[in-house]
Amino acid sequence: MALLQMNLLSGCLMRTVPVNVILPADKLPWPGHPPRPDMPYKTLYLLHGVIGNYTDWVTGTRIQRFAEEHDLAVVMPSGDNAFYVDQPAGNNFYGEFVGRELVELTRKMFPLSHKREDTFIGGLSMGGYGALRNGLKYSDTFGYIVNLSGALLTETLDQRTNDSPFFLERRSYAEACFGDLSKVTESDMDPKYLVKQLEKAGKSLPHIYMACGDKDSLLGVNQDMADFLRQHHADVTFEVGPGAHEWDFWDTYIYKAIQWLPTEKNTQGINSGNVGV
Repeated sequence: MALLQMNLLSGCLMRTVPVNVILPADKLPWPGHPPRPDMPYKTLYLLHGVIGNYTDWVTGTRIQRFAEEHDLAVVMPSGDNAFYVDQPAGNNFYGEFVGRELVELTRKMFPLSHKREDTFIGGLSMGGYGALRNGLKYSDTFGYIVNLSGALLTETLDQRTNDSPFFLERRSYAEACFGDLSKVTESDMDPKYLVKQLEKAGKSLPHIYMACGDKDSLLGVNQDMADFLRQHHADVTFEVGPGAHEWDFWDTYIYKAIQWLPTEKNTQGINSGNVGV
């Protein structure tokens, strides 16, 4: 399993951005088994949570092993603490970066499928929101969305004050990310708004997988979103499992999500942890 760290120049962010890529091109089949046919890889663009970066998924979960088992390419960018939305005032177009530019650049660099049904976006917490928002906004690109413990907070942002000692809970932080908080729910930063717009346009929604821990404070907003998606005839799978807002939960449920995705369902190749002894 090749794990690549690269730095690429983003026009959407106007700076060099670090990205990790898992590419199973070096997977060794067992003796007597045929090699994988020479064809493009299905790809999961995987987003980290707040205070994290492009290394989080590799250090916090077994994503490398899961990707190898399913011949899945995984692209993991850094999104800072910006919720993967466009912020024109600072020329930080994070949404366009993950929804368009990163896909275009990695397709030029690696043998990745260009098909919508082979292109997935997922994430946890802030990245879960980012995956849902950008998966819907760029639904012509992404056929499947994975939202784990999503920070789906757009409906309550305008209620925030600056009283909290923790920056993530302050109104000023939300305004830095989302702009005028009174207008968020009527903009493309709100997943429900995007669903309604796609519905009006007669476009099909991506398939959506959601999961949240039974002890997670975000369970309520995720349940609400799942109910909303069902009411709008989306193909949504929502699971609640034991756990809180933590890596043990995300390690378990990213594996469940990959099993849900239409991957190649292959077996693990020869490696230092799988030598048949």
